Amino acid sequence: MFKFSDWMRRVSNGWVALSTLVIFLLFTTLVLPGQSSRTAADTRSAKSPDMSFYYTANELYQVAEAYGKDGRAAYVNARFTFDLIWPLVYTLFLGAGISWVYGKAFAPGSVWQRANLAPVFGMLLDYLENLATSTVMLRYPSATPVVDSLASVLTMSKWVFVGGSFVLLVVGVGVGVWRWVRARAGQ
Repeated sequence: MFKFSDWMRRVSNGWVALSTLVIFLLFTTLVLPGQSSRTAADTRSAKSPDMSFYYTANELYQVAEAYGKDGRAAYVNARFTFDLIWPLVYTLFLGAGISWVYGKAFAPGSVWQRANLAPVFGMLLDYLENLATSTVMLRYPSATPVVDSLASVLTMSKWVFVGGSFVLLVVGVGVGVWRWVRARAGQ
């Protein structure tokens, strides 16, 4: 993983960070709202396990019941089409952004340089969450012990890493600006 972190730092210059920001913003404004509306219509519900921070296995089964057969099929389809691309988009943006900003804000040997791995872990957890919730949806009304409880743990962990990545990015920008201002004041 450290080699991957180093590689991300090497390729993440200002233009790459800016390009991934533009892609992220375009995706969140042009694609995400339509997908959310489509999913809500297909499942007859605005509630989605992967948008919650915490849910119990029982609550996951309640969502599966509320979706109905067609809604569950649409949910699974969305996890293996749209939700294969979305984690890549936010991971490219966060990974490139953190890599570039932390490259400016912290010393090259700093442990903070490894912060660019946080969005990668978030993406991997997102994919595992999709597998777990889709398995429950596909098997419903049959119970899927362990996987049904693991789904919530994966969802919480995903949000910690993805949300934490946004926090890391903001902190890195703050530290970078602070150091830049201090350096300019010292001239």
